[in-house]
Amino acid sequence: MKTNFFKLIAKANKAILPSYSKKQLDLSKASKLQLAIIVWRVYVTKNALG
Repeated sequence: MKTNFFKLIAKANKAILPSYSKKQLDLSKASKLQLAIIVWRVYVTKNALG
């Protein structure tokens, strides 16, 4: 049940949030908001994979 919930959130993240890896964002120059989005996406992906 938990993984299904995170898989749903992961699909929503992919549709809504920007992909910084495709934009080749330099993490040392990223703003606090960009870093927060990256951390959120990692957290959701980790939990979606189980």
